[in-house]
Amino acid sequence: MGSAAWRTSSPGPVLTIGNFDGVHLGHRALVSAAVARARALGVEAVAYTFDPAPRDVLRPDSAIPRIQSLDARVSHLLAAGADRVVVEPFDRMMAAMTPDAFARDLLGSRLRPSALVIGFDFRFGRGRAGGAADLADALGVPVETVPAVHHDGAPVSSSRVREAVRSGALAGAADLLGRPFSFVGTVIPGDARGRTLGFPTANVWPEPGGKAGATALLPPDGVYAVRVRVDGADLPGVMNLGTRPTFDGEARRAEVHLLDFAGDLYGQRVEVTPVAFLRPEQRFASVDALVAQVRADVAEARARLAASP
Repeated sequence: MGSAAWRTSSPGPVLTIGNFDGVHLGHRALVSAAVARARALGVEAVAYTFDPAPRDVLRPDSAIPRIQSLDARVSHLLAAGADRVVVEPFDRMMAAMTPDAFARDLLGSRLRPSALVIGFDFRFGRGRAGGAADLADALGVPVETVPAVHHDGAPVSSSRVREAVRSGALAGAADLLGRPFSFVGTVIPGDARGRTLGFPTANVWPEPGGKAGATALLPPDGVYAVRVRVDGADLPGVMNLGTRPTFDGEARRAEVHLLDFAGDLYGQRVEVTPVAFLRPEQRFASVDALVAQVRADVAEARARLAASP
């Protein structure tokens, strides 16, 4: 819900603000600091975020892939300790607000925070002109600034997570996130070709991380050993991510063959966690050669998943 629907008691919550794309280690430090201050004051800790992301509204032609869907972002913020999450609809009218108007008219009049916790590089308002001192002046409440969390000598950031995933450095992405990278998608009908080959696949349509034309973040094309969460259960599988060149495919797809599973997943939302890269996507001279390779992929995926914690 947005701030317009907020109902709060007095005193108000401790608020932490950000895009929180990925809810990585740096974001979790913000939430932890907000929770600590909230518990000391006896109030709620609230994470305040935006959808769509400001960049996607202001620069739609240069929108970047989002690390996770909005639902996943909210879930991870709650898992990090936030008592509630406020998702503020972001548009050009909000982007045009001065820092003082944003602080007073949105945060102050609607959420009435007792204190704020922000990141070291947090900026807000038109032209990103506002900072910690502006929040404190406008709201008259304490504003705590949390320093960067470092990993491998550099601050943890959403940009670093994206770079790691897009380059295939899944272990590096997990280090920054504090958990394995995954994506959520809905199983949609495909061409059923995998079923005719003896390896039925779930055609997973990855959810974008927000509105305004955002796309989902995915690793490089190829074949992966994966774990797939379906109805609370983690199932082993093999994923082909790419265009299926053996069949002259064009659209990029995520096709997952679940090992030792029989059932209909159409319409279900699933979470896919790539565990290990097995091989690049390739074109095969015949369907028989493809089937033989898929058998080898399944065997290797079983071994890699068994060895993975």
